[in-house]
Amino acid sequence: MTDFEEEPEAPDSGEASDELLSMQIAQRLRTLIATDELKPGERLRERTLAERLDVSRTPLREALKELAGDGLVVVLPKRGAVVAELSAAQIAEKLDVLGVIEAFGGETACRMATDAEIAEIRALHYEMHAAYERRDRMNYFRLNQAIHTSIIAAAKNATLKQVHERLNRQLYRYRFQGSVTSETWHTAIDEHEVIVRLLSAREGPKLGEFLRRHVHSTWEQLAPEDVG
Repeated sequence: MTDFEEEPEAPDSGEASDELLSMQIAQRLRTLIATDELKPGERLRERTLAERLDVSRTPLREALKELAGDGLVVVLPKRGAVVAELSAAQIAEKLDVLGVIEAFGGETACRMATDAEIAEIRALHYEMHAAYERRDRMNYFRLNQAIHTSIIAAAKNATLKQVHERLNRQLYRYRFQGSVTSETWHTAIDEHEVIVRLLSAREGPKLGEFLRRHVHSTWEQLAPEDVG
């Protein structure tokens, strides 16, 4: 007679609901940080935030832990949680690394992506262009990020995807601030046209180099007040 290991119990619906709520709160906080409604160095008082978001403090604490793991929030002794601040040198270093990661991801995606994955990325680009026409800044940025993460996912490299996600979250505010300035928004749209065209043509080396320069342009578009 064969012995079978007991299967672990699935989380009950209450636990799953609490986890989903904390994830939703975390995303709302990311948006507040990206749009400077919560500024770098600002103290995050639990009671004030809970009232502002109309949530209880327990899932809020879990959301803050998630953001601390992402590097968007720092927990300081005797001060509690504050919005993380990055210096100009730190931002530049991280963008340099992100550019290399996206270059490798883009080149690899040209070999590994299915036609269906490329079609989905093209569809995201059309949606992003529509958001640009509406001047819908937040949805434009959300779709912009979805295009980049979809290209990385299409490379089918789990380690690459993990490192990209973590670094991209640390730069979330700065990529938002640098993505849609009035002077450069049209240029960004044109650059994404090129990205989609090179991916569709599976021109790996060209796409890789273009993505590296595209990410670096985030630094050039940041205003001095956006940098710590």
